[in-house]
Amino acid sequence: MRRPGGGGRDLDPARDESGRVRRRAAGRAPALLRLRRRTGKPAVHHGDRAQRGRHARERGVQAGVKWFVVLVAALAFVPSAAGAGSDLYGANCISCHGPQGRGIAERGPSLRGVGARAADFYLRTGYMPLGNPHDVPHRSRVRFSKSALAQLVAYVASFGGGPRIPRPEAANGNLADGQERFTEHCAGCHQIGAEGGYLTNAVAPPLDKASAVEIAEAVRTGPYLMPHFSEKQISDGQLNSIIRYVQYAKHPDDRGGWSLGHVGPVPEGLVTWFIAIVLLIGTCAVIGQRIRS
Repeated sequence: MRRPGGGGRDLDPARDESGRVRRRAAGRAPALLRLRRRTGKPAVHHGDRAQRGRHARERGVQAGVKWFVVLVAALAFVPSAAGAGSDLYGANCISCHGPQGRGIAERGPSLRGVGARAADFYLRTGYMPLGNPHDVPHRSRVRFSKSALAQLVAYVASFGGGPRIPRPEAANGNLADGQERFTEHCAGCHQIGAEGGYLTNAVAPPLDKASAVEIAEAVRTGPYLMPHFSEKQISDGQLNSIIRYVQYAKHPDDRGGWSLGHVGPVPEGLVTWFIAIVLLIGTCAVIGQRIRS
């Protein structure tokens, strides 16, 4: 069947209907695209998972780079603790230990490789700095604030190598084992009650003011005449027990009465003799009076 005046084109009803359907479907696509654009959705759905993963990784990398740039910019305006400690070192330490902690003969040893542990002990206990390099170091007033001390310790540690500040756990130690270890390794100088003692040209200080960290630092460092003990000689567990005993010795349970300073049998013997002498003299005086009468 042909369309009248249509140049001989067939007018098949079925074909004409299918053509109208295709035209209507084609006409809906632009409207759908416009709708997705108005709602902010992508015009085309990407079904490629690899491509979506690549886009996600790219966004993650971009975010990471932005955070890194911000962090670097912030650190550029914040002086490091080691850098701040350089001025403190120049004002308090360089005259004996030299530039960069290389040491000066007959004045101060090298600090290269000592780490934060030794520096923290000597500064935290007031052993350093000394007014005279030939003075005997002893516990005294700390000359630095907490922040300044941390900066100076960080600067000394930046010389390279060396152990960090220990973190003992005295609560995990055994009190009886600590007393045994202290008697074996420490009581010869510090006395069994940790009250200190006198040595040749030195004094073993009392430990009543020593913190757990300071005790651990001293055992591992060996300040002045004190020997240092390696982990083979005193393990970390045994060190915890020693620290626990020292903490107990600061406030012991004096069930026997007058403690006499917890310095052992010598003062106890002296007190006994003083009491005995008074009693003996009084007894002699009473006997003498009776003889005269």
